[in-house]
Amino acid sequence: MKSIYSSLEAVLLRSYKNYSKIFTYKWLMLLMLFVFAAGCKKVVEETGIVGVCPIVVSTDPADKAVDVALNKVISATFNTDINPSTINSVSFTIKQGNSIIPGTVAATAISTVFTFKPDVALLPFTKYTGTITAAAADKFKTTMVSDFVWSFTTIPQLTVAPNTAAGGTVTGAGTFAQGSTVTVSATPKTGFTFTNWTDSASTTSLSTSPSFQFAMAGNRALIANFTAIPPAQFAVMLSSAPIAGGSTFGSGSYNTGSTVTVIESPNPGYTFVNWTESGTVVSTNSSFQFTITANRTLVANFSSIPALQYAVILSSSPSVGGTTTGSGSYTSGASATITASPNTGYTFVNWTEGATVISTSANYTFVVSANRTLVANFLINSYTLNVTANPAIGGTVTKNPDQLKYDHGTNVQLTATPNTGYVFTSWSVDASGSANPLGVTMTANKNITANFALASVQPVVVLGLAATFGTFGGNAGVTNQGINTVINNGNIGTTAASTLITGFHDMTGDKYTETPLNIGNVTGRIYTDAPPPVIFAPGGPFGGNAATKAIAVQGLADANAAYISISPASKPGGTDPGSGELGGLTLPPGIYKASSGTFNITNLDLTLDAKGDPNAVWIFQTAAGLTVGIPSGARSVKLIGGALAKNVFWYVGSAAVINYAGGGVMVGTIIATSGITISNPGASVIGPQSTLNGRAISLVASVTIVNTTINNQ
Repeated sequence: MKSIYSSLEAVLLRSYKNYSKIFTYKWLMLLMLFVFAAGCKKVVEETGIVGVCPIVVSTDPADKAVDVALNKVISATFNTDINPSTINSVSFTIKQGNSIIPGTVAATAISTVFTFKPDVALLPFTKYTGTITAAAADKFKTTMVSDFVWSFTTIPQLTVAPNTAAGGTVTGAGTFAQGSTVTVSATPKTGFTFTNWTDSASTTSLSTSPSFQFAMAGNRALIANFTAIPPAQFAVMLSSAPIAGGSTFGSGSYNTGSTVTVIESPNPGYTFVNWTESGTVVSTNSSFQFTITANRTLVANFSSIPALQYAVILSSSPSVGGTTTGSGSYTSGASATITASPNTGYTFVNWTEGATVISTSANYTFVVSANRTLVANFLINSYTLNVTANPAIGGTVTKNPDQLKYDHGTNVQLTATPNTGYVFTSWSVDASGSANPLGVTMTANKNITANFALASVQPVVVLGLAATFGTFGGNAGVTNQGINTVINNGNIGTTAASTLITGFHDMTGDKYTETPLNIGNVTGRIYTDAPPPVIFAPGGPFGGNAATKAIAVQGLADANAAYISISPASKPGGTDPGSGELGGLTLPPGIYKASSGTFNITNLDLTLDAKGDPNAVWIFQTAAGLTVGIPSGARSVKLIGGALAKNVFWYVGSAAVINYAGGGVMVGTIIATSGITISNPGASVIGPQSTLNGRAISLVASVTIVNTTINNQ
């Protein structure tokens, strides 16, 4: 490029001397601008010359390359000299999925070539994506027009190992081109026989031959299984020479006097010669039968096919697109039939040899007269995804990513958004359920409908001043027995004397008989029927003791009113879907009444599903007790589908015991007549933490809390 500029400038200068009255040098430089401006991105300010746009002309590995070495140093070649400072770890990256591969970017002796050396070896049979951003610029500061992106796939890797090191040794591990023929071999040690080959993740036998040959299809991890020879039995140990020559079958342990048959099977390109033992020919039959009276070590000998025969080599493009059959060695003039079978999600396109299309039929027959290297080409299928709302005015559905077509296996996320006054209920046609968002894997053309319904009218529960309390101990008080108890965004109260509030301090600094073993923090205020330990003057910032008592009294009155409003008398029609046991159920909004008088959540967690309705309300009614959790494990109430803790209410006719073993999450406003215990009152003061997202209100008896966070909602 330098020589082009120099030559052109010399011509222009001579023209300038001859025609100086007509042109100026500046006009000549504008002519150069015209010649080189096409496609360029930036004008060099110092000279006014427009540089040739840098582009990547080649990469190593090339785009879509396969079987790339794991220690590969990756390079990119540009069409012009590049400023080395613009090629760095930011502008030249290699990714595996979304993860950036650490490595060193360096210039070479050739100013148009730059390399990326990974810090660690690349993963086998893995797709990588290379990117050189438009920040790359030449020495004239002319940058690339756009990012250059390419991809490649590394070579598959084979690992082999014995099931026990004492059993024998294995060979054949390494990296091998996809579709290439690979041979592994297993040799038992004294006292063991070879059993079979299995994949590391399966017990399914792949071969019972110590010499196992197969076509490489992605990464493989094989296990050679050896078995100890039982007492009073003899071993038959088989091997192949050469190892790649073929397979043998019949090795193992046999009782003395048994009839044993060993069989050989030559691999493509080889023929069987004979069986030998310690160098002596014992049989020329491919199937050799004998009576065993001692250990036998036999070798199946093979010879390669003469050069007059030809090889047919097959591969797939892309390698994940499908499989091929029919490769091997053929006598000159023989008829060969090769078959291409697409994998799920792909379609066969054609057979090519070099750049020439040989056939568009998946089954291709030809006469073999030379070595042939054929590629089966496959194309990934693409599909449409149509989404609709039902009714059309009920809401909207979005796709992410939003495309006209999707390649096979693409994951698409659908999100249904209801309009005001509607709730999302379910998916239909080519999808089902009510999960929102919904993940869809594209394996065919799909039509999916998001169904919406008018939001239902839910019962309204009015808590009044009781809503400001995280916990209320009726006329009996509130006790904390742990050091991790917190009342967030709420008050605590009782209509009894302040001496019945124990183990707490509030935001005013009032402390109620705290000790190092019972410290409870109240982010609001403590309201009682008597002055607190630290007395504030009447009329002070919190209204004095008279105001404190009035708030406690009104709070309890409002709690009683709310209790009546959610009672079976006020809200009849409750059902008991679990015969008193709510654990393991997923319940929609509604009224639920314990038929036996007691509700338990002890077997499993309870799930409440609002089905997209933020106003959904649950009312649980029990004439007797409520128990959540068991001594050996906590249980929780889970909210899904937009359910809110503030819309869950528990009417308890006697006492409630919540998360007996600690550590669970309870939700809703619990209003009980005869007291509430949250966590185990006999547990250690540093025991497991429980959570109540809601309120614990006892109308008569006290509330006991151990290591619990109450989030007033």
